[in-house]
Amino acid sequence: MNSPLLEKSLDFATQIVLFYEDFSKTKKDTTISKQLLRSATSIGANINEAVYGNSKADFISKLHIALKETGESIYWLTLLSRTHLIEYDFQSLLALAEEIKRVLVASLNTAKSKSR
Repeated sequence: MNSPLLEKSLDFATQIVLFYEDFSKTKKDTTISKQLLRSATSIGANINEAVYGNSKADFISKLHIALKETGESIYWLTLLSRTHLIEYDFQSLLALAEEIKRVLVASLNTAKSKSR
């Protein structure tokens, strides 16, 4: 299935994996970056599950989880940006996460309005 949202989430996860690899080489505490890695890669996994869900309720539930994970990813990215532990283009990652969040909210609103 060709889903622009799934593609964006996969792009985001890929960029986060590459960021994590760079960050891990700094030998700094990786607790925050591991949290980011988990939440960011979970977004696309949940969107993928939603696409192949069994019901409209399942679809909506998985998109809600993806939205929560997107919010968490934005939190960790903002925290990493503020700590200045590593020089990185956090703004482009944050912009992509915000775009995914907007599309998820729109998708949820559409799915909910159609299930009434």
